[in-house]
Order: sequence, then C-alpha cells, then structure tokens
Amino acid sequence: MPLNYTAAPSSRITKPSTRNPLIRRSPFSTHARRKPTQRPKSAQDNEYDDDDNDDDDLSLPTSRLPDTGLPAPLPTSLPHPTLISAIPHIRTNMFTPLPERAAGMSSTRIAEVLNFRRALPPIATVAHVHALLNAPTATEREIAELMRGGVVRKIVVPGRGTGVGEGLVLVEEWERVVRESRGLTEEVKQTLLHHLRTNPTALTLRQSLFTPADATSLLHASFLTSSTQSWTTTDVYSQPSPALLGTLTSLSRTAISAPSGTLAAVGGQNAIHNAGGTVGVNPANTQDEFHLTLPAIGAFLRLLTSARAHLLALLSKSPYREAPLSLLRERWDGAVADPERSQRRVTDVLPGKTRKWRVFSGLEFDWVLAECVGAGLVEVFETGSVGLGVRGTGKRA
Repeated sequence: MPLNYTAAPSSRITKPSTRNPLIRRSPFSTHARRKPTQRPKSAQDNEYDDDDNDDDDLSLPTSRLPDTGLPAPLPTSLPHPTLISAIPHIRTNMFTPLPERAAGMSSTRIAEVLNFRRALPPIATVAHVHALLNAPTATEREIAELMRGGVVRKIVVPGRGTGVGEGLVLVEEWERVVRESRGLTEEVKQTLLHHLRTNPTALTLRQSLFTPADATSLLHASFLTSSTQSWTTTDVYSQPSPALLGTLTSLSRTAISAPSGTLAAVGGQNAIHNAGGTVGVNPANTQDEFHLTLPAIGAFLRLLTSARAHLLALLSKSPYREAPLSLLRERWDGAVADPERSQRRVTDVLPGKTRKWRVFSGLEFDWVLAECVGAGLVEVFETGSVGLGVRGTGKRA
C-alpha cells in the first residue's frame, strides 16, 4: 500500500453553503459567459463607417465578377451628347429631390440642405464632362472652340488633385452670379463683366485692370483670388530671346547653351505657354495677376473630394474592390425606408439618418460615379449576368 494514502482527504468536513431562499437564481447562470467578438477595423473603415446599412453582405461573391470586355457606358439620361447640354445636365442631376414624406429631417435641417445646394457655384468638372461624352479629343476641341466664342469659361484651382480643380461654367451663368452678388456695387460688377468679355479664354486677370478698392471688393466677394507663385526654382541659365521662343532654332540654341538634363535644355519652364499654348504660367507675372474664381467653390471642392473618397471606401468592402453597380448604389443610398409601405422593416432607416443626407446633402449616386469614372478612379464594365459592374483602378482620390 503506498504511503501517500492517508485519511486526511476523507476526513475533511464540508459545511453546506447557506443560500437565501428569497433570492432566485437566473436560468442563464449556468451558461458560460463569452466576450463579444469584434472584427478589427482599419482607419479607413472607422472614417466612413456610420449607422447606415453598410454591414458586410453574406451573399457577396468570393470570385471576381465576369467581364465580357464590351464597353459599358454610364447610365445617363443625357438626350444629346454635346458640351452645351452636358453642363446643365450635370448641374440639374447633382442632387436627389427631397423626399415628400418620412424624410427624417427637421425643418431646420431641410432649410440648411436647400441653402447649401443653392449656394454652390454652377460648375461642372472637366472629368465629369469627359465621362459623359466619352470622346476626349472631340470634347477638348469643342471646349476650346466654345471658350474662344465666349460661350464657356474654364476655371482652374491648382493643387486640388486628379480631375478636381478644373471645371467649366457657362458664361451666362457666370454673369448671372456676378449680377446677383450683394457685396459688389454696380460699377464694380460692370468692370468685372467687361474684363470677362474682353478676355474670354483667360484664367487670370492683371492687377492693373482694377483699382485697389475694386480689387478688395472682388476678393471679399470671392470672384478673384490672389495669385501665388508656383514656380520657385531660380532661372540660372539664360533663355532664348522672345523673338525665337517656340521655334526649333531657339530650342537647338538653348540645348547648346544649357547643360543636358536641365529644364532650360528643353525650352524652359514656359515652353508651351511661350509657343502659344495655355498650359504654362509665366513665373515673372504670377505676382501681378488675379485668378478668376466663383463664390463657394471651396465648399464644392470639399463636397466632391469627400464624396469620391466615400464611394471608394464603399467599393473597398467588396472582394477585389469590385461590385455590381446595383449593390454599390444600395450602399450609397443606405437602407432607406419606403414611405409607400404601411410597415417598415427593421433594417429600414429614414433618409435623413443616412450619410448621403447627413454629410452629402442628398448627393446623387450617378453623379459621384461619373466623377470617379472621369478621374480614372473606377471603371464600369459589363458583367453579362448581373448587369453593370464597378471596379476600382487603384488610384487614390
């Protein structure tokens, strides 16, 4: 018999635990408690996640969507694919109409949405126009002709990313905004309109055209912005004479006098501008010019950039960053309740509670999609089975 066996364990006395008979035990006390498991979220998901119905779909395909290779135009109701009809079409179909019933927004919020829409400038980005017309060469040629004819003006905001800071405005709409401005006197309005008509293709105006008082009024009214010099490199090497700029002879002489590999060896900073183009900017005159702009253009650009980033975030929730267009549209709109139904589902929410209305003031899905397509952020393709599909290109907004 082993010596480690003793009577000590069996001789212990255990007293029964006293329990209050008035306290009832829960029927769930015998079940083990488990901590809720949470999926780790990235910084991008935390930024764009909200209370919309944006949870992961269990029915998402695990493989890539089929691609027939056929060109898939954007779904649009543009009757005549011309530039003159495209600009008003873009402005008209930018926002979703306010719901008549069950909007989920107070009267104050509705007034804020309407005032925000009304204050936006009548601008259409060049990227959006290219996405609708789908003819880059013909579109650029038409833009140049209409600008020379005084029908369309181009507005450029440098440093705003891909396809954001370049837009088109009808001249009649631009002049209407100037006339309706309350912060300008009639004399200043006529002075600005005169310079706009005499310089139909200009993106900037010389400061000498305005008196200091008029310039201050236009700057405060956001029709002009002070120009900042974007070219900071000092001109070390000699440039050709103005009589020889833009010719092959000047380029050959510059290449001989300038070291190989430098900017001066290919004509200098403003080779295209000096040859008659409109891309270059003369760094010597940037401090003496005003950039043409419109009121509330900053709010328009912030709305555009945030909407494009949010659409890319919604697309990134799908495998391979591609999804059917109908699914992406549902994610953008949220699980909006149908006011025609007598009973709402549990997953339905009112429009005013979705990000589409809380942040983007009812921005239309097709409008944001066209902006992303024109900027090269996404591409639309024909699946052959589930309609159109949307695929991310990998470019950042």
